[in-house]
Amino acid sequence: MRALLAAVGTRGDVQPALALALELRRLGHAVRLCVSPNFVDWAKRLGLEAVPMGVEMRMPPKGSGGPAKLTPEELRRLREALPDLIADQFETIGDAAQGCDVIVGANAHQYGARSIAERAGIGCVTAVHTPVAFPSPDLAPPPTPGQTPAATARASIEEQWRDTAKAWNERALGRVNHNRQRLGLAPIHDVLDHVLTDRTWLAADATLAPAPATPGPRIVFQTGTWVLTDERPLPAALSAFLDGGEPPILFGFGSMPAAGEVSRRLIGAARALGRRVIVSRGWAELDRIDDAPDCIAVDDVSHDLLFPRLAAVIHHGGAGTTAAAARAGVPQVITPMFGDQFYWASRILALGLGASNPHASMTEESLTTSLRDALQPAVLERARALSGKVSRNGAEIAAKQLEREYAT
Repeated sequence: MRALLAAVGTRGDVQPALALALELRRLGHAVRLCVSPNFVDWAKRLGLEAVPMGVEMRMPPKGSGGPAKLTPEELRRLREALPDLIADQFETIGDAAQGCDVIVGANAHQYGARSIAERAGIGCVTAVHTPVAFPSPDLAPPPTPGQTPAATARASIEEQWRDTAKAWNERALGRVNHNRQRLGLAPIHDVLDHVLTDRTWLAADATLAPAPATPGPRIVFQTGTWVLTDERPLPAALSAFLDGGEPPILFGFGSMPAAGEVSRRLIGAARALGRRVIVSRGWAELDRIDDAPDCIAVDDVSHDLLFPRLAAVIHHGGAGTTAAAARAGVPQVITPMFGDQFYWASRILALGLGASNPHASMTEESLTTSLRDALQPAVLERARALSGKVSRNGAEIAAKQLEREYAT
């Protein structure tokens, strides 16, 4: 079997696709990837065939006046002003799919994958990483950039999904149908329904994120989280810091923006509780605020090795980071900014694994309260108990399912 995996976006979008690709290769299948340009070298270092698709997804340095300074709404407008990424997907996936048996859209924003598969007469799977990515009467959609769940809750769940579908159509329907016409395919009428297909794969752990009881008109196959094992040793300075005292607090926002005095607020909250701090710089380029020995700043390191040695993790609520902390059995404080991050914050609260503090209203005082709540012994006990129930083999399950359905 030859599979084409398409994933564009930030690291949280691409890393699960790499995990699935490695599992497929382990089973003896050929794999090709279409990923954001700045992740092509990473895929190739893993020995995978990869071609660039879309634009580079990275934050410019602080002080550049670029997206690191922008609000989520401004980021959305910037993305919409970019070159026609839908046409690029059709072209890139169309070329890369030659000789393939199945195309896997490894996140929902794969506007060309199903059409290319339809034209080629091959299989197509769309995988999402959160239950709120597909319409269901049980769960409201993620809020649009700049909004919070409270701001959208005045409408019913059905109305919210209708508005979401309308937004997808306004953003993409004309361009998708233009490209389908070039392929000799009939027009579609609902972009979101089209890209999700009638059978969506949910690449999220069933304990953390159970599929909705009524997933709408489609069948949902839940694989579990696609985990890319990271066995890189921790830097010597970080290992020494960990060995030098009680388990510290880690905070970081991965590929998300963070403006203003966020480092000062986060470090201040940890220090208010007498805790040491690890600052994960991330794309927001967070850093220490002084030279005190109770704080260290790090770049990208292995979550597999670091998280089990922490007292708590403060993060934005990405699907991958939430699952990694849950697997490690460490309490979490989620500071959601937009999208499905609010869903993951709600799940951590529902499971008693930590606290939530929305990024827009985050202060040192509110963070101190949230962190104090997350550090309660009962929360740690629940986190450790649940860690054994959170699976790591979602990519293996997905690879074997692809093999069963599409291997010739």
